[in-house]
Amino acid sequence: MNNGIIDIELWRFIAAYAFILLLLFIVKIRGISRERQIIIASVRMTVQLIIAGYILTLIFDHPSPWLTLLIIFVMESFAIRNVYEQVKFKLSTPLKGTVAIAMVGGTLVSLFYFNLVVIHFAPWYEPRYFIPIAGMIVGNSMTGITLGLNTLIGALKDQRDVVEGALMLGATPKAATKKFVDDAFDAAILPTLNNMIGMGIIFLPGMMTGQILSGVSPLVAIEYQIAILLGIIGSVALTVILFIYIGYQFLFTKHAQLNSL
Repeated sequence: MNNGIIDIELWRFIAAYAFILLLLFIVKIRGISRERQIIIASVRMTVQLIIAGYILTLIFDHPSPWLTLLIIFVMESFAIRNVYEQVKFKLSTPLKGTVAIAMVGGTLVSLFYFNLVVIHFAPWYEPRYFIPIAGMIVGNSMTGITLGLNTLIGALKDQRDVVEGALMLGATPKAATKKFVDDAFDAAILPTLNNMIGMGIIFLPGMMTGQILSGVSPLVAIEYQIAILLGIIGSVALTVILFIYIGYQFLFTKHAQLNSL
């Protein structure tokens, strides 16, 4: 054991990959062509986390504001890139720029508010707090804006005639797209809301479980989990609403006509 946590022996760690073999077996017999994606995802996850573990060990042993900010920059860059890749539709350059602004603005405002006001640790760049919290906020905001974008653009493509009909009748672009924008915002925050509803009864979240396993009082772990979930829902909401208010204008021409999507 290490600090109250059971060390997983190498062979037991390898045994966990039996679940991947089970998944591969299921998709194979069901004729679902996902074997390549499953293997790639498993290898990437393993390699990325091992590398991240060594990097975090180095940063924790040598805390520096510049290293912490560098890690946040890398997180934001990869999150923005993942949004571009996960959106099912081709994004124009202005929309890509709006995604980047919304991601950086929404997550950093939420992150610094959470760290400086809610948790209030010192120094402000303490990597043991800053980096894990940033990862949860940035990751969930990335998922939220991806869902929102796919919902919004998909609806506008499918219901283009409805939007153009409203515009022809004199509606403003904002009024013509209100329903689709609201649906996109709802889709973005729904996964986090579902997690909040089921948490504590249906499942225990990863952060809370990790703290309990490391010997932290369950009540303290609950305080942190509630706080971080509130920070996450706020960050997702702020990120998506920033994109909506800045980006929806790029969906229309200067003559209030819907752009080709």
